[in-house]
Amino acid sequence: MNTFKTLFSSALLAGAGLVCANANAEMFWSDNSISLLKNASEYEVNEHEDVVTVTLEHASGHNWGDLFFFADRLDYKQDSDNQAAKETYSELSPRLSLSYVTGNKLGYGIITDVFIASTWEHSTFESDGFSNSFDNYLLGLGADLKLPGFAYANINVYQANNEQTDNDQQLTLVWGYPFSLGNADFMFDGFIDWSSAEETHKADFHFNPQLRMDVGKYFDVPKKFEAGFEYSYWKNKFGLDYPGLDTESTFSFLVKVHL
Repeated sequence: MNTFKTLFSSALLAGAGLVCANANAEMFWSDNSISLLKNASEYEVNEHEDVVTVTLEHASGHNWGDLFFFADRLDYKQDSDNQAAKETYSELSPRLSLSYVTGNKLGYGIITDVFIASTWEHSTFESDGFSNSFDNYLLGLGADLKLPGFAYANINVYQANNEQTDNDQQLTLVWGYPFSLGNADFMFDGFIDWSSAEETHKADFHFNPQLRMDVGKYFDVPKKFEAGFEYSYWKNKFGLDYPGLDTESTFSFLVKVHL
């Protein structure tokens, strides 16, 4: 295990130790959901015309910080140009509040708290006898932002330890903005990732918003069932920089059920 992985593991263990040692640790809120997505346009980098994605997601807020986890299971259907393939991609992202650690409220202006931020990325890909997997570890600092009208917004800056490419830096923005049009309620949320260029890869930029309508409210189960679409724009996906095989711009239809 290299130095960065040791530091990553030590930070997680130290954070877990602080939480376990504090008898006052409590959860403020949590949400679990499952989503089904079907692409409406071709994935340029993987070039498959028919891709179905099932996503399991967990988010929770605690007095010690917050936790986000998701797992995507992607089913790439065989077509005239491509073999069938399956991919599982997941991220586990705990953040430890420095206000909780220090016992002092840390914040100024629009910044409401500061965090030690971490992420573990895991991926497996299988297609016609070929398989690949990787684990990336990210560690850095994050902040919660209080912005008018937003349900939440945060920013995180990481140093990434990548298994298959040069290590780089990553900036992540996350937001959720609820709004209403007439009697219809919507949520516009998503994330932006930017990773720096290094010797083995180009800088990449990923803009991934979702727009969902609360369909459940019309069946007396508000905020339980949503439908809408997702857009993924990924410049130099995976750090690639080959004309015609580098940038993804894909719409997907989606339904989401909160459990």
